[in-house]
Amino acid sequence: MQRLEGYQLGPLYLPPALLDGERFRGAVQVPSAIGATAWNGAALDPETQILYVPSVTALLVIDLYQPDPNRSDFRYRHGGPRSGHIQLEGGLPITKPPWGRITAIDMNTGEHLWVAANGDGPKDHPLLAGLDLPALGQTGRASPLVTKTLLFLGEGSPDMIAVPEGGGGPMFRAFDKATGDVVWETELPAGVTSAPMTYEHEGKQYIVVAFGDRTTKPEFIAFVLGDLSVGR
Repeated sequence: MQRLEGYQLGPLYLPPALLDGERFRGAVQVPSAIGATAWNGAALDPETQILYVPSVTALLVIDLYQPDPNRSDFRYRHGGPRSGHIQLEGGLPITKPPWGRITAIDMNTGEHLWVAANGDGPKDHPLLAGLDLPALGQTGRASPLVTKTLLFLGEGSPDMIAVPEGGGGPMFRAFDKATGDVVWETELPAGVTSAPMTYEHEGKQYIVVAFGDRTTKPEFIAFVLGDLSVGR
């Protein structure tokens, strides 16, 4: 709790905290405006009525402050959101992993059929060296695509809007939609920037996704479903 000293904690729908020097440093929100499922969308299988929902755990600090009266006639202004201010030693998230995941939900019963981490996350962090850890999940903005047997999901580009600090990654994966097991993955030149789409041409099914960032020219890449060979 030492890392949370000076921050306001409370229940769901906690309002912003008024800044007051070091006594009140803002209110902590989890899930937050950049966490949970706010930006990712979801994929529904119309045959099985299962909804596949990507989500991330990202903490935010939100606050109010009294602005300079020469610049604003508002009594208070919104000073946040801020992320990355409350971390463990070495910059690890203070919240429990997985920090990025995909959840399969039976829409007829509401049951969560499985939850799988999306990506390794910071497993290579020096403080985690030598630990046999499962996938910790990547906090990126990625939207899913569901097909007859597979679920496709990237890690998102770090340059997309409202990406949590340290989020995004170059991996693109196919999950077994019945179990959540990763059956295939590949590393792209940059993180994905949109939801995948699929089409059929001359008897072959293709999966297409866009990728790019501020240093990588945006492109589309197409995978042939079956042998997953690559074409652009």
